[in-house]
Amino acid sequence: MLTDDQVAAFISEGFVRLEGAFPRDVAAAGREILWRATGCDPADPATWTRPVIRLWDRAEEPFARAVTAPVLLEAFDQLVGAGRWFPRKSLGSWPIRFPSPEPPGDTGWHVDVSFPGDAAPDDYLSWRVNVFSKGRALLMLFLFSDVDTDDAPTRIRVGSHRRLAAALQPFGAEGTTMFDLHDFYTSLDDLPEALATGKAGDVYLCHPFLIHSAQPNRIGRPKFMAQPPLLLREPCVLDRPDGGYSPVEQAIRRGLENEEAV
Repeated sequence: MLTDDQVAAFISEGFVRLEGAFPRDVAAAGREILWRATGCDPADPATWTRPVIRLWDRAEEPFARAVTAPVLLEAFDQLVGAGRWFPRKSLGSWPIRFPSPEPPGDTGWHVDVSFPGDAAPDDYLSWRVNVFSKGRALLMLFLFSDVDTDDAPTRIRVGSHRRLAAALQPFGAEGTTMFDLHDFYTSLDDLPEALATGKAGDVYLCHPFLIHSAQPNRIGRPKFMAQPPLLLREPCVLDRPDGGYSPVEQAIRRGLENEEAV
């Protein structure tokens, strides 16, 4: 599915966009379900009273079809390794962003954490991330609506995943929380910023260490995007005797070797 150039870009930049990974009619069917769940009327902006409405895991037929699209399953094998990830049938959380002058309150740069450590399973703000990316194979962005620059596209720090690998190394297997990395996030201003724009049906497959941020939807269209993780069966292995490193692992190893992030 992915070309050699796309895999190389994933290792270097931290993400790859798959255009038309699932059909637009599947995205449209999914939006109908999501509109009903929000309680908002798509034809009446007066009902869009909040800047963001969060919906949780959805497993209805359009979402199951999207996450099991054949091109995605093949790409998972290419980036993570065959047999190294857990199949999904649902599409995780949905921060649905409506045009609003009010701040959404969730626009800081961050990395998605992946395992609870000593925290309670439902205390996500205390979860952790480690250099082996325990628990998480990929961050995924499923676009269920067209997303242009005015529609609150996710912001991406290009190459930040490799820098984070080096920052996580001293914490070992115990890892650290997303909040303890605050100083690290502020050190990335020199890196380029990309926007996760695209058409309904596009999917961004991102390295689990990629630093990213939401942004307010000020004047755009309502944005429908799922952001589920692809889960790892076992933590990444960074010293494989046979050298059979996945692109996810190759990127981490390059970060630990202090190669340039971009």
